[in-house]
Amino acid sequence: MAKPRKGLAARRRAMGCSQERLAELLRVTPGTIGRWEQGKSTPEAWLQPRLAKVLAVSVQELIDLLNPHVDEHVTVRSIGSRSDQSEHDPHRAVQIGHSLDSVHSVIPHVRRALDAFDLPDDGPSRPLGEIAVDVARVNEHRLEARYGVLANVLPDLLAELARAAQIAKTGFEEQQVALLRALALRAADGIAFKFGYLDLSGRLIDLMRQSAAQANDPLLVAASEYVRTETFFANGDLDAAGRALIKAAGGPALVNLDDQHVAAAYGSLHMRAAVVAGRVGDSRAAKDHLREASEAAKRAPEGVYRGTAFGPQSIRIHELAVATELRDPIGIERAAKWHPSAQLPAERRSHYYIELGSAQHDLGHHEEAYVCIEMARNAAPQHTREHPQVKDTLASLLRHRPGNTRVVELAAWAGARAI
Repeated sequence: MAKPRKGLAARRRAMGCSQERLAELLRVTPGTIGRWEQGKSTPEAWLQPRLAKVLAVSVQELIDLLNPHVDEHVTVRSIGSRSDQSEHDPHRAVQIGHSLDSVHSVIPHVRRALDAFDLPDDGPSRPLGEIAVDVARVNEHRLEARYGVLANVLPDLLAELARAAQIAKTGFEEQQVALLRALALRAADGIAFKFGYLDLSGRLIDLMRQSAAQANDPLLVAASEYVRTETFFANGDLDAAGRALIKAAGGPALVNLDDQHVAAAYGSLHMRAAVVAGRVGDSRAAKDHLREASEAAKRAPEGVYRGTAFGPQSIRIHELAVATELRDPIGIERAAKWHPSAQLPAERRSHYYIELGSAQHDLGHHEEAYVCIEMARNAAPQHTREHPQVKDTLASLLRHRPGNTRVVELAAWAGARAI
């Protein structure tokens, strides 16, 4: 349910602005201003610095007004004098820090669980239906960037899946266990790759591909090829990444695009291939892949398919990634006028703002870059704090904005230092 932004409306009135006058100054419609104040929509990232200037508040104070607390009692006089507790709550920062510390402490247990995949220890083994619920839950944790929670449950879940494989009595049960194992391994890779354990990530991806093949699920095989790109990103072999994605997208199982699940598998491979092409500077190939992905998205509504988010909004996010890789200012500006919806997984939303922040910084739009990283943190703090692109952007912002309190605080939170 939309929450009215009473503080935002109060600030507008204090500046002597009607909704019509503010709309005129910002070159938007009065209805847009009304939707902002009603909490039904949010100003685009590129517009927020301009809105802050008109309201005579800092961008951080504007962000606070756009994200009111449940017990909000914001007054006009308090703007500019209060501390930024909503975004820099020390208790919240400590909680996130503890969650991320738990990821590192669990990694050795994940390694041991993999070492004993064919030699599981004795322990409980629940019905596959119950295990499937937990596998779905860990993938939700991955998509919502709840890495600390995900890490804590992974070792026991992987061990239980190993036991389930040992006691499977039929070929169908073996395939079901393999399917669940592939999805659990993907969840584990969600933290291994992002936290820099690249050797473990490569091992998890290999095991995921093997499990997907054992599950006899062509769409899961396609999903594993999508994830495999991480290995090529890590070793810098982008040509191999492109070949692997194109080969997977051309497989015989991905022909019937009228099936939304097939379309999603096919589209996601082209979506990632577009980014690879952009990274090697092949704009023509990148556009071709995006076109194929967009056609597939017409048949696949936004959703999560075999663990991969795909649909029209995901295409928009990858269009930004391609524009960033190609250093295309027009594409970046077009992307900056759009916001992903709250229904999109938090990790994907935060990645969009991280990418946009880096692009805005490269274009010299330093205030917009800061706003984007704040929005990424609002969407998925654990993902944002660990992302190397965030650290790079903030490190550079520290150099361009020395002494800027907001930038310094955000950089300290993310562990970034001036370069």
